[in-house]
Parts: sequence; C-alpha cells; structure tokens
Amino acid sequence: MAEPALRADGLSLRLGLHLAVDAVSLQVRSGQWTALVGPNGAGKSTLLSLLAGLRQPDTGQVWLQSRAMAGLPARERATALAWLSQQGEAEGDIAARDVARLGRLPRHGLFGAPTAADEAAVDRALAETEATPFATRRLNELSGGERQRVLLARALAVEAPVLLLDEPTTHLDAPHQRALVRSLAARARDGVAVLAVLHDLTLALAADRVLVMDKGRLVADGPPSDAVLRQALMQVFEHAFTVESVSTPAGPRWVAVPLP
Repeated sequence: MAEPALRADGLSLRLGLHLAVDAVSLQVRSGQWTALVGPNGAGKSTLLSLLAGLRQPDTGQVWLQSRAMAGLPARERATALAWLSQQGEAEGDIAARDVARLGRLPRHGLFGAPTAADEAAVDRALAETEATPFATRRLNELSGGERQRVLLARALAVEAPVLLLDEPTTHLDAPHQRALVRSLAARARDGVAVLAVLHDLTLALAADRVLVMDKGRLVADGPPSDAVLRQALMQVFEHAFTVESVSTPAGPRWVAVPLP
C-alpha cells in the first residue's frame, strides 16, 4: 500500500494544565475525504493545527508525504499542504480575488509575479466556491458567508495534495454547504487527501471516513457504514441523536436525527 499523504505518530500537546491532544496516531490517504468530529473541547482544532505544522507537539511527529514536517522548509510545506483555520482573517479593504491569489503565493514567492497557471488556479477556486460574481468586491463589502467562500477559494487555489479544513461550513447556507461537500468529494476523487473538522454530523457522515475524537483522544475511525463507528459517535455526544440510514437518489446515506 502507498505511503499516506499525511501521518501522525503519537501526537500529544498540553495547553496549560489541559492535555488537549493525547497520544494521537492517524493516517490520511490520498483520494480519501475524512471528517473529524467530536464534542466541544475534544481537541479537534488543536489536532488539526498540529497536523498543519502550525503548532509543535510536546511528543510525537507529523510526516507529510513521507517527510518529517518539522524539517520541511516553510515554502515547500505551503505548496504541499493547504490550510483553512476555524477563524480565518476575512476583513479589510482588499478585493476577494486578491485574497484567493494569496493561495498561489508559495508557488511564485513574495516578489514573483503570478503566472497564467496561477491565475487559472484562482479562477477555478473562485468558480468552485461560487465566488466569481463578487471577485472584484472588497472583503468589507461581503457577507459572512461570502467571505467564508473567499477563504475557501484561497485554500483551494493552492491546489495542494493535502487539504486541511477547520469548520469550513461556518456561515455557509444549506446550498453552499452542499456545494462544499460535493467539492471535497470531487477533490478526493482527483487524488487529494482531505481532512475536515465538521460540527454538522450529517455532513460529516457524507465523508468516506469519519474520525471521532473525545477528550483529546481518537476513539473511533471508520466509514459511516461501520456500526461500531456510529455507536461511538452517538456515545461521545451523550446519545443526543440517533444515526439513521435514508434512501437518496445517489444511494443510501447516514444522517444524525436529534432526539427529543
């Protein structure tokens, strides 16, 4: 089997007195969309920041395309891994297209000029997030959902083989949440390794694979069709919902149904 695009071995990180990430090991493979879920405070965002190389673990190591993350030059890491934070910067008097162009900065450098290939990648990302109609408008003129789509376009414009997204559906309405899910699935089909933290469990259950995190540890890992995975998912959320199978034109889907 091919080496995973991203691998973590025994990651732990303590924030003050709190063990935010506790001995987590995982693999994210090319061509697979993985959702990371868990209750508030489970350590999901902290884990994702470790995987992106934005924090250094107390113990353990991250490997990006079989190379130790800690030893990779920043520019090389930025072309191999695209990142969207939970609270991305989306303010200011800058055009939406220029924000998306920042995704290409690692390719041509701070003093280099964007190439035709860079501009084409930006065009694709803006179209994929349905942000093209307001590409010339300033961020401070956009709604929260529109700004989120611009930040998504910036991450997608990198066209990196690994894509890490922390709560990418923030501020998005239902049609654009659906569009994002389709986009992530399409990216995975094209060979990208996708890992996204999601609060919407029904959206997460559309992924190829679900990781369940609780109290800093990974407690379950499997496809939505795995009964053990679904049971663990309900357990960490204190059985506030059931997970049911529904028929759709695209085939059976699993959905989280809140309990009264």
